[in-house]
Amino acid sequence: MEKQNLSLTGMTCAACAQRIEKALSKAEGVEQASVNFASEKLSVTFDEKTIDLSAIQHIIENAGYGVVQEQTSRNVTIPIEGMTCAACSSRIEKMLNKTPGVIKASVNLASEKASVEYDPGEIKLSGIKDVIVKLGYKPLDVEKTTVDEDKLRKERDIRIMKIKFIISAVFAVPLLYIAMGPMIPFVTLPLPAFIHPDINPLRFAITQILLTIPIVAAGYRFYVVGFRSLWQRSPNMDSLIAIGTTSAIGYSLYSTFRIAQGDMHAIHGLYFETAGVIIALIMLGKTLETISKGKTSDAIKKLMGLAPKTAVILHKGEETEVPIDEVEMGDIVIVKPGGKIPVDGMVVDGFTAIDESMLTGESIPIEKKAGDKVYAASINKNGSIRFKATKVGGDTALAQIIKLVEDAQGSKAPIAQMADIVSGYFVPIVVGIAILAFVGWTLAGETLAFALTKFISVLVIACPCALGLATPTAIMVGTGKGAEYGILIKGGEALETTHKVTTIVFDKTGTITEGKPEVTDLLPANDMDGNRLLQIAASAETASEHPLGEAIVAKAKEEDLKLLTTTSFDAIPGHGLKVQMEEMEVYIGNRKLMVDQTIDLSSMEKESDRLAEEGKTPMYVAVDGKLAGIIAVADVVKESSARAIKKLHDMGVEVAMITGDNQKTAMAIARQVGIDRVLAEVLPQDKSNEVKKLQEEGKVVAMVGDGINDAPALVQADVGIAIGSGTDVAMESADIVLMKSDLMDVPTAIKLSKSTIRNIKQNLFWAFGYNTAGIPLAAGIFYIFGGPLLNPMFAAAAMSLSSISVVTNALRLKRFKP
Repeated sequence: MEKQNLSLTGMTCAACAQRIEKALSKAEGVEQASVNFASEKLSVTFDEKTIDLSAIQHIIENAGYGVVQEQTSRNVTIPIEGMTCAACSSRIEKMLNKTPGVIKASVNLASEKASVEYDPGEIKLSGIKDVIVKLGYKPLDVEKTTVDEDKLRKERDIRIMKIKFIISAVFAVPLLYIAMGPMIPFVTLPLPAFIHPDINPLRFAITQILLTIPIVAAGYRFYVVGFRSLWQRSPNMDSLIAIGTTSAIGYSLYSTFRIAQGDMHAIHGLYFETAGVIIALIMLGKTLETISKGKTSDAIKKLMGLAPKTAVILHKGEETEVPIDEVEMGDIVIVKPGGKIPVDGMVVDGFTAIDESMLTGESIPIEKKAGDKVYAASINKNGSIRFKATKVGGDTALAQIIKLVEDAQGSKAPIAQMADIVSGYFVPIVVGIAILAFVGWTLAGETLAFALTKFISVLVIACPCALGLATPTAIMVGTGKGAEYGILIKGGEALETTHKVTTIVFDKTGTITEGKPEVTDLLPANDMDGNRLLQIAASAETASEHPLGEAIVAKAKEEDLKLLTTTSFDAIPGHGLKVQMEEMEVYIGNRKLMVDQTIDLSSMEKESDRLAEEGKTPMYVAVDGKLAGIIAVADVVKESSARAIKKLHDMGVEVAMITGDNQKTAMAIARQVGIDRVLAEVLPQDKSNEVKKLQEEGKVVAMVGDGINDAPALVQADVGIAIGSGTDVAMESADIVLMKSDLMDVPTAIKLSKSTIRNIKQNLFWAFGYNTAGIPLAAGIFYIFGGPLLNPMFAAAAMSLSSISVVTNALRLKRFKP
């Protein structure tokens, strides 16, 4: 049985709801249907084997109502075995995106994973896997594999590739010696008489066949996948190798038959060594590529390896060691000095210092006491603590970071679309060029053998492996490197866009400043006493969660002032508060609030201006319609703010600051840190509009913030950057999360983006350039004008080298330093 919730339209009364319920209850396969008229929702339980969702929708529409299906899309990452080139990944992606029920699919060749968003109401996960299987590839278990399982799988793949290469090399070397030895001019390599081509030509040919068979067996996958892809009219790299080597072997077998018939000239038509050496060289390239690709995901492996395997919990008053998977929310966990924190939680007993560098990159241990949060995989340095588990399994901060990095590594940058489009058409075009080269040289009067070598050379040299690896390998290394430094980049698109940023907008409170303001001045008006002013203001701010209000309350507690009882509390967003207490009507907030309430500020305007120019925030307090005084609050600027902004200026990036503070206070902060542009007195809901205005000026804008009210602006910006110490909402809305909450990581993120995109462009240049130059050379175009010819074996070596060079170039990013 399956249960679905649907939103309905067109109902006007309770009778409508009953009518829909009645119509559905008559339908075969519908177990239960319940319509809520007030919420306009239908809850329906049905047997999916008898009736599907579209039939239910049809019944409702026939009854005269509309259906809006609830968004129930799911995201899944499916590891895939068997992809060998960009054509493979492009083909799987294309077919998945055509599959009904699949909303979006993206296949990454380097990580060997498909990221699929699908509607479970239309297609099941098994259906998605079936599509992949029918295409000739093997989808692996979707469940999150542990680092050990992933490592074992990678090691197994490398071991298998090494064995296959060794087998092919062991037979290819003597094959090459036997075939080419007698033909090398001036250096005739000795061959035993019983297989010498001049003495025993048939044995010479049969020996080569016997040596070729194990090589072909080692590379059988090229033929299975290659011909299947060809049959399904979507040829890939394996198809090119299969066609080329099969042609060489087929022609050689025909020549062997002619030798057996007594035609001694046919020994010049043996090309077994060409096929054998091509397979051996491609095996070498694939082995080195597999080893290199394993290194691109080192960052994620390190993160996955951080989590401990067991935890010590307090069970029935006794310490019990249990597997990490068995820790439940609410369990009391015990960690001794030197131990790793197994899950996220809150300290209930003990005092210690914890190394959280794996999360934040900050090397200095952080002191923890009762009430403080601790995070999985951080290291307890010197004290024993007990803490209550608050997040376990996939909900821990570490698990969320791993998911972010995995998603980013599986994503595609817009720059990759060009490579995808090209690789989709590339292989069929190459096959066409190879056929043209064969026909052209045959018509030009060259021998069949000569035309065949050109045909094979074109097929082999043009394999689009390098093209498919150019972008994803660089993104995997780039995002992994960012994670090492506490910079979480959520996807390829964010990574690419960041290098184009021309303007960065910083939220002031909690971003440029510490976000922990303190009361600096108490200026009572008229006959108001300073302590009385602070008492009234603190009483009004008790229910407020604004940092400025919290600073006033903290100051009152410091002075041991007794707070008054409030009878009503109204927050006025972006302006302040209105509070009733002990028969007093109190307003506390900014200048705008006082002007709106027609409160005379003339007696204290000069003081207010002076405070603002000093970078302090003047907060007006009015009691019963009259100004009672000003309380000045100042927020300390972060130590790294000025350095980060200077570095951004050095990179040619304009820096703006957005704040709800008045213009003078904002300008004072801007002068301290070197801000170019100040957007002051901006209401929380207007922050995104200010970002939009900058974008309309033609600027590529990054927004850096930490609060819930920053979330719309983070989404509006071309790149949203959230401070790791901020709210979950801000971090979910952002494209990049700075775990250290250090503004110096903003220029580092831009620098990393520039380095990664530069690396991708280098890779694409070499991949495109290599094929552009290699195909004409392989086809013999240069030979027409007296240039060189390319032997198919050298074509195979060059093809393997191109893939290795692209992956190696991407691995250079591992040397990136801020």
